[in-house]
Amino acid sequence: MDAPEESLPPVIYTMENKPIVTCAGDQNLFTSIYPTLSQQLPREPMEWRRSYGRAPKMIHLESNFVQFKEELLPKEGNKALLTFPFLHIYWTECCDTEVYKATVKDDLTKWQNVLKAHSSVDWLIVVVENDAKKKNKTNILPRTSIVDKIRNDFCNKQSDRRNLPLCLRCCSSSKMPWCSTTSWTPCFLSMWSTLVLAVSVPPGALDCWVFLSCLEVLQRIEGCCDRAQIDSNIAHTVGLWSYATEKLKSLGYLCGLVSEKGPNSEDLNRTVDLLAGLGAERPETANTAQSPYKKLKEALSSVEAFEKHYLDLSHATIEMYTSIGRVRSAKFVGKDLAEFYMRKKSPQKAEIYLQGALKNYLAEGWALPITHTRKQLAECQKHLGQIENYLQTSSLLASDRHLTEEERKHFCQEILNFASGQADSPGHKVVLPMHSFAHLRDLRFTPSNAVIHVGGVLSVEITVCSQMPVPVHMEQIAISVHFSIEKNSYRKTAEWLTKHKTSNGIINFPVETSPFPVSQNSLPALELYEMFERSPSDNSLNTTGIICKNVHMLLRRQESSAALDTPSGVALEDGAQVLKCGGVTLEPGANAITFRTQAKEPGTYTLRQLSASAGPVCFVLPHLYPLAQYDVYSQEPQLHVEPLADSLLAGIPQKVKFTVTTGHYTVKNGDSLQLSNVEAMLILCHAENRAVIYSNTREKASEASLRVQSSDKVTSISLPATPAYHMIEFELEVLSLPSAPATGGESNMLGMTEAQRKHKDTQKAGHCMATMDHKVSIECPWSIYSTVIALTFSVPFRTTHAVLSAGTRKYIQVCVQNLSELDFHLSDGDLVDTGDSTDLQLLPLNTKSQQHICSQQSVFFVWELTWTREPPPSLRGQFSVGFHPASEERLSISLKPYTYEFQVENFFTLYNVQAAISPPAGTDLCRTGSLCALEVSITRLSDLLEVDKDEALTESDEYFSTKLMYEVVDNSSNWAVCGKSSGVISMPVVAQATHRVHMEVMPLFAGYLPLPDVRLFKYLPHHSAHSSQLDADSWIENDSLSVDKHVDDQPDSSSIKSRGSVHSAASSEHKGLPMPRLQALPPGQVFNSSTGMQILVIPSKDDHVLEVSVT
Repeated sequence: MDAPEESLPPVIYTMENKPIVTCAGDQNLFTSIYPTLSQQLPREPMEWRRSYGRAPKMIHLESNFVQFKEELLPKEGNKALLTFPFLHIYWTECCDTEVYKATVKDDLTKWQNVLKAHSSVDWLIVVVENDAKKKNKTNILPRTSIVDKIRNDFCNKQSDRRNLPLCLRCCSSSKMPWCSTTSWTPCFLSMWSTLVLAVSVPPGALDCWVFLSCLEVLQRIEGCCDRAQIDSNIAHTVGLWSYATEKLKSLGYLCGLVSEKGPNSEDLNRTVDLLAGLGAERPETANTAQSPYKKLKEALSSVEAFEKHYLDLSHATIEMYTSIGRVRSAKFVGKDLAEFYMRKKSPQKAEIYLQGALKNYLAEGWALPITHTRKQLAECQKHLGQIENYLQTSSLLASDRHLTEEERKHFCQEILNFASGQADSPGHKVVLPMHSFAHLRDLRFTPSNAVIHVGGVLSVEITVCSQMPVPVHMEQIAISVHFSIEKNSYRKTAEWLTKHKTSNGIINFPVETSPFPVSQNSLPALELYEMFERSPSDNSLNTTGIICKNVHMLLRRQESSAALDTPSGVALEDGAQVLKCGGVTLEPGANAITFRTQAKEPGTYTLRQLSASAGPVCFVLPHLYPLAQYDVYSQEPQLHVEPLADSLLAGIPQKVKFTVTTGHYTVKNGDSLQLSNVEAMLILCHAENRAVIYSNTREKASEASLRVQSSDKVTSISLPATPAYHMIEFELEVLSLPSAPATGGESNMLGMTEAQRKHKDTQKAGHCMATMDHKVSIECPWSIYSTVIALTFSVPFRTTHAVLSAGTRKYIQVCVQNLSELDFHLSDGDLVDTGDSTDLQLLPLNTKSQQHICSQQSVFFVWELTWTREPPPSLRGQFSVGFHPASEERLSISLKPYTYEFQVENFFTLYNVQAAISPPAGTDLCRTGSLCALEVSITRLSDLLEVDKDEALTESDEYFSTKLMYEVVDNSSNWAVCGKSSGVISMPVVAQATHRVHMEVMPLFAGYLPLPDVRLFKYLPHHSAHSSQLDADSWIENDSLSVDKHVDDQPDSSSIKSRGSVHSAASSEHKGLPMPRLQALPPGQVFNSSTGMQILVIPSKDDHVLEVSVT
């Protein structure tokens, strides 16, 4: 781990886009100077004075020198920065006035005119004197003559001082004093120093000249300003202090004053030459104690004197930068101090300055300076014996791709050497953050839902991307696991847990960043805009540059609490739950590492920390985010029964799926399910029943035969032997008896009764199938309690019945409607009287062949009903029909027929109603708009029967009578009933007794019109015991019903107001009294012989619009 003694060379950064400088004049002269100029120019720092209040900055500049051509000059409106020539230089070594007047002056004039034509004011004329040529000339003027002429001819007083053209006189003679006294403006020191390099001067001479120039300017400023003015202008003078400090440092390195052993003989000779080249001090400063001349001579005289002057200048510069808020520049000077202390073998003093510079680089995200400073810091930490800090910095450098491959391998080997050297001697572990060593890319759980049962095996595969340049062997890679159990978590099943997990089981991790301030990559994007400033007088271009509009976002002060390259306080967790993988070699790039664990206790396991160990060195990723968790459950055995179809149909075999989730129970040979038999539901046994066994991840494990045995009360299902946390699935066929809910006798709608079993009629508006529930009790081997399941069967048919009449003849109609989605074949339809009455006979009028009934269609069956005595008894009918699905012609078992039971009472005809319409007198046909006579005849067909004995029956001397209410209505709006449309009559209860009612009607349309409807009701008096029990469905119009006090005396004149009549005042007199009740006669007791009859109505002669009704 010995570090090389040589100091690290300074880092030189190259520019991608270099500013363009054109060269005119003597091209051969420039070609001879160009190699030295291009090498020395990037090494000289220059002060960049930025606009908008931003602090100046020292930068290194490179230039692209090209031959001058007029085509290179920017056209009007061209603002492209990359092709814009920033400076134009004219080179000449003319030393003869005649030659100057004859050729050089004219060439300069043409060059100047071209520049003025394109508004280019940034130019420079360089005159290079050659001693060899001067010796051969006798008429040569003093050395400043050519320079003075050029200044007088081209550098006039009207020139803009901001763009003042400068002429430089350079001398190549090494014999004359190179550091002559000058009075150049300070802002152009960098340019002069660069141009002086173009001639032959001793090494260090330029640094001496710049150092003296800076201090002379500063001395003159101090002489003409008071302390307050000096302090207020520090921002303008600190650059000279920094420049002087840098030049003094260069002289110290050059003269061997910074080395640990001091200067050697060569260094001393170089120092003597430099001091001799300084020449004599100017008379005006000879008596000054602290003149720049004396300071430089003293600084170069000894190691101690140099250290004193260099440290004084450095600390003063740092203080000035800090006082004006230019912390970054102060840190840069501090970095130079750190290099000085490292050369002086004082690493403890250098560390703080290196940390400060690194903090600044990290805050601003400068990658290359960060790398260079870390290398210096690593050397410092190594000298100080800071093992943990050095190893952390080495890991950062080993993963730094800005270094060469050899450098990265060197720092990686430093870590490996320490790890192998301390392997045999136990001691304190060195815990380092993992972000510089490797990156956790993703994690994959197997099974993918990260849910396993107690005793199950879980696999965790991680992908670690090593950032080391060489393979690194790790003794152990471990993941610490935190265990937690929530309240009632033991009730969570695998199904519940799976719904709350990611489907693919892969967790991707973001790139782990170092615990330092944000880098330049994470800062907002630069918002750069071009900026041009032109002169208000001649619109010439004064300034061009780039403005950053979001500089306030880029230069925000970063938190300084975690900005140093120091250990981040990473702690290694020491938990009981750890996933380990030993002997892993991490290759550069992606590496897959697999951990396996067997669950022992139910709960939630959270992966908390990843660590990789090599000897005493341990790289730790303290937190895994996003969260990576897996769940372990302990499940009770469960039995689940569900139909395979959307609904179970009664009457045909239906498949039911049984799912046994074993949970923690192990099914042994001999274990079985005991199902209690239900009378109305059969469990069908087949020899080919099979059971499939699945693992908890739905992978098929095995398949076994299923033995089903049935007795009178119990059906036993033997289960195959199955391990814990598996599933057994098998299917059975069940059959429910196909009976419909029983109905009453008078209604053609289904009712609700309880006969042999409980039926649940869920019909809604006649479109839903009736359902029935069968509850089955199942005894399971893992529990002492029975499991009760309910299977709901839907009756595929909806059956209604109706009594049809033809005079006194009666017919029973049964309608079977298929409400299911299947098609059926119906056969052997039969209707029997279960009352065993010999007086009733049913004559079938149906076809004998098999009938096909499609989904949502109906089939009708009709029987004629005859009887041998009057009145006939009630009919207790039971309808049955054989059926089977049309898609299955052959079934393994015979199906029982579908049955439907109903009861019909009082179905014989008591009254015959007949209506007839006559045209007006003197006409043969009815006309629209004319009144026609309507005669309604009500005829009694039988004598007094038991059904007539109710509240409406009255007895006279000769016969019994009953009150009936008739009503004439026309729902089709073909007729207008004039006068009263309803009334109450007293009908004798005698066979063939007839009552006739006359009224007038008016046809509204022409054509064959059906006759109006005549309805008949029983009229129960208001003193009836049941009159207070009003039935809204039995009334015709409750709000218009009134009772006439002369009902008994004048039955024909008694009336109930029609819909169009006006209420009588007498109706209000009976308000609050019991109202009469209307009772509908049972179906079949009233036969309307006029139903279906029509009468021809012709249009009226004076109709302009003819309306014809077609029925």
